[in-house]
Amino acid sequence: MNYSLLDFLTLIGALGLFLYGMKLMSEALQKVAGGKLRNFLAAMTSNRFMGVITGLSITAIIQSSSATTVMIVSFVNAGLLTLTESAGVIMGANIGTTVTAWIISILGFKVKMSILAFPIIGIGFPLVFSKKTRNKSWGEVLVGFALLFIGLESLKASVPNIGENPEILEFLKHFTGMGMGSNLIFLLIGTVLTVVIQSSSATMALTLVMCNNGWIEFDHAAAMVLGENIGTTITANIAAMVANSSAKRAARIHFLFNVVGVIWVLSVFPVFLRGVDSITQSVTGNSAFNNPGAIPIALSFFHTSFNILNVLFQIWFIRFLVSLVQKLVPEKEDEEEFKLRFIKFGMLNTSELSLLQAKKEIIVYAQQTKKLFGRINNMLEEKNERKLVKQFNKIELGEDKSDQMEVSIASYLTKVSEGVLSKQSSKSISSMLRIVDEIESIGDSCLNVARALLRISDKKEKLTPKMKEKVSEMIKMVDKSMNIMIENLNKDNNEVDITEADAIEKQINRFRDKLRKDHVAKIENEKYSYQIGTLYKDIFSGLERVGDHVYDVTISIIDYAD
Repeated sequence: MNYSLLDFLTLIGALGLFLYGMKLMSEALQKVAGGKLRNFLAAMTSNRFMGVITGLSITAIIQSSSATTVMIVSFVNAGLLTLTESAGVIMGANIGTTVTAWIISILGFKVKMSILAFPIIGIGFPLVFSKKTRNKSWGEVLVGFALLFIGLESLKASVPNIGENPEILEFLKHFTGMGMGSNLIFLLIGTVLTVVIQSSSATMALTLVMCNNGWIEFDHAAAMVLGENIGTTITANIAAMVANSSAKRAARIHFLFNVVGVIWVLSVFPVFLRGVDSITQSVTGNSAFNNPGAIPIALSFFHTSFNILNVLFQIWFIRFLVSLVQKLVPEKEDEEEFKLRFIKFGMLNTSELSLLQAKKEIIVYAQQTKKLFGRINNMLEEKNERKLVKQFNKIELGEDKSDQMEVSIASYLTKVSEGVLSKQSSKSISSMLRIVDEIESIGDSCLNVARALLRISDKKEKLTPKMKEKVSEMIKMVDKSMNIMIENLNKDNNEVDITEADAIEKQINRFRDKLRKDHVAKIENEKYSYQIGTLYKDIFSGLERVGDHVYDVTISIIDYAD
């Protein structure tokens, strides 16, 4: 056999160049469109058709349905999309990925793109060194585009010559002539190749090259394309393994959608192929069944028509799909406080979009801290000493988890800051870092108040009913301020109004001053002991400090707004 190890490595290198070009172009396009993608998501509603258009557009831009679906799973995990919205976007992504096949079919095989590739690099390469981020990203788009086609040209040149290596053709012949059995085998090959390469677009390129060289016939190539549609769902399902239940459900929807599509197409496979071939003949004048040169165009028609028809068929059953995956992936009850829900899933494809994920995590952090604060009131009202100690232990454990959560979010934001960011996004990171620091300080102050309440339980003298009433009143004020804080965190920075936060902060401060003045007078008049008075003062002063940190969260939002 003349096919050496060097030839094999050349083939792998050509595939690597193709994948690297696609990766470079994809990531650069995401940087260019980062802000627009954010607006895209913000504008998207539960309208299933709008979701399909969104998924189609994003995939057509970044040239990878796998990347889109992993991104969508990330969005669902981060709470940026509902499960119903994600179903429409995933369906659209399947149509968007067909753009790659058309680019390769029309340009890759009809036009000698490698001739233009180096001039394109000549235009794009100087832009890569530009100080302007947008120009640099466009330079990477051009270089990636050129490398993609240089890789494709090398791929065509590197595949084994069938004439010189007939044993390869013999190997493929073992899987032909078995009717539907052959199609199922090639479907499996397409699935496995896509899982291994982690890109349906790259597998499609390989399939088109194999067809162009006469390795496989049209029906077998079409079966491989169906396999690629299943294989591309595996990437998102692997990514969702570490995500929450909603993200797992989104990945399962993608899998079920494609599997159902493959099943119904296989049931009418010969008729479907003849229909596609008729369209191909009317366009090219050649049949894909007896002219290998017509297969790339026919395969592109097959890929596009299959995905469009599959969407038109299944779009009416989105609610059923959502209901089915909810049963397949039940929601896990997780009562543990201070648990990362979103950013443990990893960074999204762009730094800009990762900030949305971080913001969702910070909102959860604030909500969990509010629950921690609620335990202070439980301690105040608890008369059973054993249960009171249990509440304190929960606060102590929660404060420790709060510290860990702050470190995790801050580390994540630091990683995001290393990416390409707009000026406003850089300001947002500074704001978020300050916010998580303030939220962590709320937990510290809650623990200090809880310690004072625990020490009181050890004393013979307890808080008087009037003291409890005043502390309870202050807790309600601080709780209200925390509700305002969480409302502000849910808004865009430039929409936050300080009025409500300012009013409740002044009310808390005035009440603290009143309690302090009253406390001094009663100590002087010996209404209660200095020891219990000191602990009482620690409690209302600690509650006021909680209010300060809560107010500072809103200040941090406003200070870094546009």
